[in-house]
Amino acid sequence: MNANPVVRLKDVSPGMEVWWDTSPLLYGEWLQGPGREFAAAGLFALEPGDTARPRFSAASVLDGATTNQPLTWQVLEKQGPEWAAWLESNASGADPREAMWRVFVEVAAAGADRLAPIFEASGRRMGQICCQVDPRDLCDVDAMVAQARRIHAARPNIMVKMPGTQEGIEGVRILTAEGIPTNVTLGFTVAQLLAVGEAAKAGLADAEANGADLRNWRSCAVMMLGRYEDHPVFREQAQARGIELTDADLRWAGIAIFRKAHRLFRERGYPSKLMAASMRLGPTVDGIQRVWHLEKLAGADAVLTVFPNIFEAFLRAYRDLPLPSVVDEPVPPATLEKNSRPFPTLPRRTRKTVSPPQTSRSTPRCERRRPASQKRWRRSKRSPAR
Repeated sequence: MNANPVVRLKDVSPGMEVWWDTSPLLYGEWLQGPGREFAAAGLFALEPGDTARPRFSAASVLDGATTNQPLTWQVLEKQGPEWAAWLESNASGADPREAMWRVFVEVAAAGADRLAPIFEASGRRMGQICCQVDPRDLCDVDAMVAQARRIHAARPNIMVKMPGTQEGIEGVRILTAEGIPTNVTLGFTVAQLLAVGEAAKAGLADAEANGADLRNWRSCAVMMLGRYEDHPVFREQAQARGIELTDADLRWAGIAIFRKAHRLFRERGYPSKLMAASMRLGPTVDGIQRVWHLEKLAGADAVLTVFPNIFEAFLRAYRDLPLPSVVDEPVPPATLEKNSRPFPTLPRRTRKTVSPPQTSRSTPRCERRRPASQKRWRRSKRSPAR
């Protein structure tokens, strides 16, 4: 049995990609710190001969990366002098908003360059990095589409991250028709994920009819596992009904939605690929902290994007644990019934075929996260490299 559980996870999952859920620019620092003991795992292997600006080779275990504004801010915080110098040379006369847009896109472009060997070796099917539009514009189609064009123009392997609102999903259709790759974040329901699949399908038909260049195009629909499971309303409504949700119950909640969507995507043949994100640790089983957000999705034809701390726990705990393909197994009925009771609408959302939602911008977690994203983005415009 291969001692690297990430390799074994991919081996039992035809079509699975595993991504790095932070900027590739910080991988080296992780290896020198918390990830030191996992250097031999080869999550990202260096391209031979690269010295000044190292790139990741096609021999890497990982296949891509996801970023957003807070993760970009981590790069600016940890590599402040380098990016302060870049701003001085490339945006000294720009207003603060434009200066931040330039550095934001450049950080993504630098990460894309790290992944370029994977992108080219895979025939442009893997090796992407995701870069997000301004989260304050999640209800403005025109603004998001304009930002997406600018972001993708920086590098062919930059995917544009759009929000799972009605407007964001409409933006996916428009961008797909132009051959611009997208992934859709803030997905919490089967309805949203199916809407992304439908939008990509419609946009792809338009692109093919118009002869658009699709060499760099792909589409992902993101289920935010931990963000869904951790929402305080989940526990509050459960407590109000006298239901005690364990860590295992909470982890099954997001997994159940993902598995349902995974089956429907396969049945309907959507051109999009599901992506699991916002992963959490747990539960603890027989004294071992498991990572069900990876273990219970084994076998999926999907992208799993993983935080560094989740990689650490997974690589440590699963050296000797089996990882059979289980994504098509049914969720335990008692668990599904228990998780459905706190939300009276949950069974309808997960079991019915629905039309694209009128809007998902009223999703509680979406509204709770917007102020935090805005705060970081405003702060970064004031002092991008401090």
